[in-house]
Amino acid sequence: MFKLTNRQQRRSLWVLLVGILLLVVLLIPTTSWVKSSTKEKAAQHNSQLSPLIMIPGSSATKNRFDTLVKLLNQGSATKHSLLKVEVYNSGKITYTGKIRRGDTEPIIVVAFENNHDGYSNIKKQAKMFNEAFEQLVQTYKFNNFKAFGHSNGGLIWTVWLEKYYDEADGAKIKTLMTPYNFSESSVSNKTQMLSDLIADRERIPSSLTVLSVMGTKTYNSDGLVPEGSVEAGKYIYQKVVKHYTTMTVTGNDAQHSDLPQNQQIVSLIKEYILNQNGNRPGSKNRSNRQNQLSSN
Repeated sequence: MFKLTNRQQRRSLWVLLVGILLLVVLLIPTTSWVKSSTKEKAAQHNSQLSPLIMIPGSSATKNRFDTLVKLLNQGSATKHSLLKVEVYNSGKITYTGKIRRGDTEPIIVVAFENNHDGYSNIKKQAKMFNEAFEQLVQTYKFNNFKAFGHSNGGLIWTVWLEKYYDEADGAKIKTLMTPYNFSESSVSNKTQMLSDLIADRERIPSSLTVLSVMGTKTYNSDGLVPEGSVEAGKYIYQKVVKHYTTMTVTGNDAQHSDLPQNQQIVSLIKEYILNQNGNRPGSKNRSNRQNQLSSN
């Protein structure tokens, strides 16, 4: 029977010890990563943060919603802090402002260096938004959020929902409000963008509530966007999401570019988007009204 020499035994023992040491070294970062990941998931799961994330339209900057945020905070017992995010073509992401400690419903505005109109740019902006969104979730650990998109901002939201949204990230979208803009004056001749969004509509989360808003300067337009353009949204969202509602606002600020300052828009955001955790008196009644207004 073959018998190892003392030298061979010592070498085998050293090889075994080195192997065990390497295994321990490899397991330490893995264990640390698992603990860190578990801790982060627990923090996100228990988070009370529910931000309202806004995307402006074409040619607009991160300052587009300053007046809207000011109006939302007027007369409100709870002031919403404002964080502005800008995504550059290079991939750099900058932050202006901050989320105030204890603010469970901050407003986050995400804007882009490439803020130009056109379907190809909207697709690029949706990808740029996804990069910012992932960073926001990683940093602030929120598990749900609400969305507002003005004009092309609503289209960016729609492309993002179909191409990038994933509840596996732990952040679930609750409500989307958008006075958005298709190029359609009539849906009988669909643009490529509308056709593509209709084709991928089943990827939109079924639990979502969508509020499609139109301003009226004339009987069929808000001065820029024709009524048919706004109504095109129903071909994407209706019978896919939990609730799809169209609303019309009027008044001196009902033109398309003025809608973010329209007092009715402010009221609708307060009523249907903010304070959706049931903390405000009357939230049950509001939910009933929303159900009555909604159509699938």
